[in-house]
Order: sequence, then C-alpha cells, then structure tokens
Amino acid sequence: MKTLYVRVVLTFLVIIVISLLSSLIIGLVLFQPKLNRLGQQEMAGAGERVIRLYELTQPQDLDGFLTHTSKLISYPLILFLDEDHYRSYGREMKELPSSLAPQSIRLVLGGQPYRSALRGVDELTVGLPLAAEGRTYGLFLLTSSKNESTILQLLSAILLMVLVVGSLCILAAARYLVKPLQGLTAATRELAKGRFNVELQANRQDELGELARGFNAMARDLKRLEQMRQEFVSNVSHEIQSPLTSISGFAEALKSPGLTTEENRARYIDIILTESERLSRLSDNLLKLASLESEHHPMTARTFHLDESIRQVAVALEPLWSANRLDLDLSLPPALKIHADPDQLNQVWTNLLGNSIKFTPEGGKIAVALIPEGEEYKVTITDTGIGIPPEDLDRIFERFYKADRSRRSGSGSGLGLSIVKRIVLLHQGRIEASSSPGRGTTVTVRLPRNAVKPLPSP
Repeated sequence: MKTLYVRVVLTFLVIIVISLLSSLIIGLVLFQPKLNRLGQQEMAGAGERVIRLYELTQPQDLDGFLTHTSKLISYPLILFLDEDHYRSYGREMKELPSSLAPQSIRLVLGGQPYRSALRGVDELTVGLPLAAEGRTYGLFLLTSSKNESTILQLLSAILLMVLVVGSLCILAAARYLVKPLQGLTAATRELAKGRFNVELQANRQDELGELARGFNAMARDLKRLEQMRQEFVSNVSHEIQSPLTSISGFAEALKSPGLTTEENRARYIDIILTESERLSRLSDNLLKLASLESEHHPMTARTFHLDESIRQVAVALEPLWSANRLDLDLSLPPALKIHADPDQLNQVWTNLLGNSIKFTPEGGKIAVALIPEGEEYKVTITDTGIGIPPEDLDRIFERFYKADRSRRSGSGSGLGLSIVKRIVLLHQGRIEASSSPGRGTTVTVRLPRNAVKPLPSP
C-alpha cells in the first residue's frame, strides 16, 4: 500500500467488485418480477402440455405416467390427492414450499388454476387441475433447481471473467499512469542533487504530458538560475578581488617607509582611497539592486514634473560633460506631470546620462528628448559614443555584464543598467537600447503617466 501503483490497482479492483455486485443486485431488483413472470408462463405451458398428453394417451397408471413425464421436463411435479396427501415427482420433497398454502391447494382441487406471487416466496409455483380416474387432482409445478443453478453458474462465470479481464486491464492502465510519475520522481531526486540536465518525455497530450512539460520548463529555469548564481558569485568575486588586491599591495608598500618616497606614499594613499570608494559603491549598488528585486522595496510616490526632474540631473552632471567638451541637447516640453518615485527616477537618468558621458569621446553630442505619447512618456537618450557590439546589446541589462570595450576601461561594476531596468519595471515601464558600433547608442525608456499605483485603503 506504500506505492501509488498498488493503490491505483487496489482502488480500481474495489471499484469493479462494488460495481459488479451493485449492478447484479440492482438488476435482480429491477428484472426479477419480469423473469419470474416469464418463468411462470413457461411452467404453466409445460403443465398444460402434460395434462394434454395425459388426456390424449389416457394411461392406466397415473403415478407411472407422472414419474416418466417429470423426467422429460425440467420442472418438479407435486400431485395432491387431497389437501393432506400428495406425491412428488422429479425431486424428493421433504417440506412443501411456502407458496403451497392450504387455500391454494383447495383452489386447484376445486378446478381453478393457481400461480404463486412473484415476490416474497421461496419458490415459484404453478397449479393446474388434472381430471383423472374420475376425480380432480391438483398438479403443481415448481421452479427447476437445475435451471437456477445453471443461471447462477453462468452469472458467476461472467462476473469472474469480467473481474479477471478488468484486473489485467487495470494492471496495464495503472502501469501506464504510474510510470510517468515514477520517472518524475527520479528526475526530482536528480534536481535535488543539483543535476539540472534532466528532461522528461513530454509527447503525451494529457495532464501527465502537461506536468512533464512544466517540469522540463522548471528544470531549464533552475539550470539558468544556477548559471546566473555562479556567474553572480564569479562576478562579485572578480569585482571585489581587483580593488582588494590594489589596497593590499599598496598598504604593504606603505609599511616599508625605507622603500617608499614621500611623493609615492601620497599617491599610494590616493589609490587606496579610490579603491575603497570603488568597493563602497559596489556594496551600495549590490544592496540597492537586492532591495529593488525584493517584494517589499519602499516606493515613495508623488506627482511631479518629469521634465524638471531630468533637467536637474543634467545640471548636476554638468561638470562631467563640460569637462569632456560634450554638447548636451535637451528637448523637454514643460509641465509634463508623472506620478512616480522621484528619487528612483533620478537614479535612472543619472545612470543613463553617466554612461553616455563616459563612453562618448570629446567633442561628441548627447541628446535627451521627452515625448508624451498617449498615457505614457517616452524618454530617449542618444549619444555619439563608441557604441555597443550587436552580440553584447541583448545582455547589457544583466548584472555585472560589461561589453568588452567598457570592461577594458577598468571602471564601473556592471550594475548600473541592471538597477535602471529594475526601477523602470517597478514603475510599470519598459526600456530598450539600440546601437551601432562607432556611431553611438540610443536608450529608450517608456513610463506610464501614473507609474506607481496608489495603495488600496485599509
């Protein structure tokens, strides 16, 4: 009983047995009167033929005639001489059936036919008056025990064959049903061991096929998550190891004052401070990204002018784009209101503008445009920078991912665009990028006017 296979088989067997017995009982209840009626009609016909044969032959020995006649028909005979005396033929009669009441015997001896009730009697009975030897006898026919036993044997054989054949079919069907579940159990154990290269056959079109396809999809997702986890650990280790190595190396150099000049000591300290700030930014970005990806990230939403928010970020970054002699073109229609978290959107514009400034050569151009489109706003940031290779374009929003050119620059953690995308998604928006290597990049952000829906009142 511990396996599903055994439980399914036993359950189906119990169902079959209960169904067969119930069907038999219901069938007997519904059709027993009809069968008894037909049986009585056949018994009456047989009795009439016996009487007609006697009338035609007029044998001298009535007792011998009934003895031989009972062997030709399948029904036992009882001949009543009067109410208290009778003779039986074809079956030894130790006790009269309940259907042979004294009033029924008197009725037949009086010259009237008799048929027992169809229900509530232990045996069907038919009585016919027999005129012989100058008097009237009562001839009664009883149900044939041979017929009943044959019918019961036939029904028992049919039920047994149905049970055996049904059991074999159930064994095969249960195996057909349980085998995929056994494969699913084995595959689940493989997943629990961290082996994600498992796949079930999903060519069935039933619920088990749907389950197998869902399991395969889950296994692929888990494999992808495991790869992302490994990449995340590897990237974090790489990003942390580089500044730690610099800090450790220059700290060791500062411990040897005889080998380090005063000028180099100040430069080493500056490097240590720079790498420490880099570690601090990496830690802040990791915490911010983890908070954004949680289900309970705080959102402080209010209605403000989106154009003014973007303009303030551009002004704050003026020292950077002015130092690189970049031309910044702002196309911001006034008084465009949005309901959102201003601090988070400021982070979006800061990261996107910062990337454009970082990767646009001196004398280049950056254009920021805000365009209202129905119930949403479209913000495009276009630069004339180095661009992004096509093979890297689809992955720039992944955590720690850096295109080769930006990785060679040695700056940035690869988390900025991941944070941007997460903030945009939290505001029910969309973000996409297009680029041509050597000609520049365009990032498009679409935000609904009501980017943060108000919380339901308690």
